[in-house]
Amino acid sequence: MTPDEEDPFLAPEEIDKAALPVAAPRKRRFSFGKLAMGAVGVLFSLAFGLWADQLIRDLFSRSDWLGYTASVALAIAVFAVVALVAREAIGIMRLNAVQSLKSDAEKAALEKKSSAARAVIVRLNAVLSHRAETAKGRAALKDTENDVIDGPHLIELAERELLSPLDRQARALIMNSSKRVSVVTAVSPRAVVDLAYVLFEVTRLVRTMAELYGGRPGTLGMLRLLRDVIAHLAVTGSIAVGDGLAQQLLGHGIASRLSARLGEGVINGLMTARIGIAAMDLCRPLPFRALKRPGISDFVSDLTPDLTSRKNDQKP
Repeated sequence: MTPDEEDPFLAPEEIDKAALPVAAPRKRRFSFGKLAMGAVGVLFSLAFGLWADQLIRDLFSRSDWLGYTASVALAIAVFAVVALVAREAIGIMRLNAVQSLKSDAEKAALEKKSSAARAVIVRLNAVLSHRAETAKGRAALKDTENDVIDGPHLIELAERELLSPLDRQARALIMNSSKRVSVVTAVSPRAVVDLAYVLFEVTRLVRTMAELYGGRPGTLGMLRLLRDVIAHLAVTGSIAVGDGLAQQLLGHGIASRLSARLGEGVINGLMTARIGIAAMDLCRPLPFRALKRPGISDFVSDLTPDLTSRKNDQKP
């Protein structure tokens, strides 16, 4: 029997019309650009060290108190830089821990033995220990320590117990950000205002999503996460958004009810939702198995009533 995916008479969109590619972090590979930046950074560090040494020597030659003041200021600056680097490194390590946990969970879900799955659950509890919403789920999983459960079912149980409340919050975050973007871009008088607000809202959404699932990235970790989201959208987003949103808008008859400006607000809101879904894929510590992954269609009906009602309110 020919599988549905290989059947030439069955269109792929009929298999799963709402399927959106799952976002995955980019693989870190060796880069000569990074090597060059590192070498230049070392040279600048040496140059700064020589300059600071010469400056402090000159100040000591003029007056001792000037030299001591400069030495204390330099020590404070070095301490602040070290603390900043440590904070950024910890943030990146948190993101890497979440991605490593997801990879190990996918492997554990393929094994019948529960040892690997239980090891994943221990790490998942550590990642989500700061979230009060997961306390009930952690207690429920602890009660199953002596139960005989195979690996796949144990991973699915952990997903339902620990990630269900967080997924609900993630959906609410995506919906609220999408609504704000759709309304602001529909009423703002300038395109530059639209762009600035969308960038602000998307950055806040991605950061909040990472913190929700235990990532808590620093500035560099946040930039890397945004790069992964943008890279995913660059590969798959144009097709998914261009075709999928057009079908959704036409299917709901929105095009005939909205003005061009309000229609643009809907598109921007749904694009924000698409970014939020990609961020959810990247930040979530477990893959979607027992729970349904959100799609663009989940947000269309909630976005359009706000704008249609707003349009009706603007009519005399």
